[in-house]
Amino acid sequence: MLEFLFWLLLLVVLYIYIGYPLLLEIAARLSHKRPDSDTDYQPTVSFIISAYNEEDIIVEKLKNTVALDYPPDKLSIWVISDASSDKTDKLVRGFNQADVHLLRVEGRKGKTHGITKVMEKIDSEVVVFSDANAIYQQEALRQLVKNFNDPRIGYVVGQAQYYKDEISTAGANENTYWSFELRLKKNESAIGSVVGGDGAIYSIRRSLFLPLDDEDINDFVNPIQIILQGYRGVFEPDAVCFEQTGDSFEKEFKRKRRIVNRSWRGLWKNAAVMNPLRTGIFAGQIISHKLLRWLGGLFGALLFVTNLFILNEGIIYNLLLSGQSLIYLLVFMGFYMDKKQEELPSVVGIPFYFFMVNLYSLLGIWDAFRGETYTTWQTIRENEKEK
Repeated sequence: MLEFLFWLLLLVVLYIYIGYPLLLEIAARLSHKRPDSDTDYQPTVSFIISAYNEEDIIVEKLKNTVALDYPPDKLSIWVISDASSDKTDKLVRGFNQADVHLLRVEGRKGKTHGITKVMEKIDSEVVVFSDANAIYQQEALRQLVKNFNDPRIGYVVGQAQYYKDEISTAGANENTYWSFELRLKKNESAIGSVVGGDGAIYSIRRSLFLPLDDEDINDFVNPIQIILQGYRGVFEPDAVCFEQTGDSFEKEFKRKRRIVNRSWRGLWKNAAVMNPLRTGIFAGQIISHKLLRWLGGLFGALLFVTNLFILNEGIIYNLLLSGQSLIYLLVFMGFYMDKKQEELPSVVGIPFYFFMVNLYSLLGIWDAFRGETYTTWQTIRENEKEK
């Protein structure tokens, strides 16, 4: 019985990190559902910027948005200020270029609350969501909206690229992890729909937006709602923006804990999305990419413990335990070196980073079971401000 459990757990772990990505890669090569996109398609667009105490970056962000390659008469810019206590609001009001609006929300109610409020004021065909520190390439907006020429497309996710002036170990491993994620997004989009959005750069059809609860994570729950309405979501790699990555592991992992907590709640509130009779192949995508991945740390821990009890059943179990032990040894080395604030080589940094992502995912789920909710969050980027 324990041997069966061991092999089952091993297969699940291998499926999460190797099997699912490999199946996606093969399927994407065999069948590519390209949207009927058109770069000349120019619907009206509302560009929403979420901000909290962003006085250092908000003017640059507005200038960047105004300079995007899109007809000015079809672009309206909205800044949601989540009770900012610095000069953010004043700077937005003093920005005299283009069609810029400020919506101030009192009481620090979070990004999702602000988005639901601002959507009541918007009647454009397409809405783009962005963060104050996400700087877009000039053609990014046009690349996003070209996909809405296809009436089957409900949301479009762009490509966020992370950088830091002097790249930290945390940033380097975030980029490794993010490169893996981008590949998944590209292949998911090719065969069905990309799972989730990206708060820095994603867009939707205005008509498909449904009001969100404050504790919902908008760039995960909103795309799920659109899938349940019968539309597709695609990844657009040519729509690029740049954000600074975190300068420490601690900030990265705390962010992931909050994200998983809110996403876990959002998934179960919309559990019908995991029903293949309702959403087809997307059900398998979201279970594989999100649900099983969030639980990956639990499967890995059970695999190790089960392995300890069956060592006498064959040399293969000794070899597999040795391999797992080596990985955990590298993780402990990562703990030690990170505490000493030493630079982690890739052979240590990558397993350490993936282990911590899994650990904090489980902590986020545990928070959800304890009734812990998040509506505001702290950005991990250069300025330690809440958003």
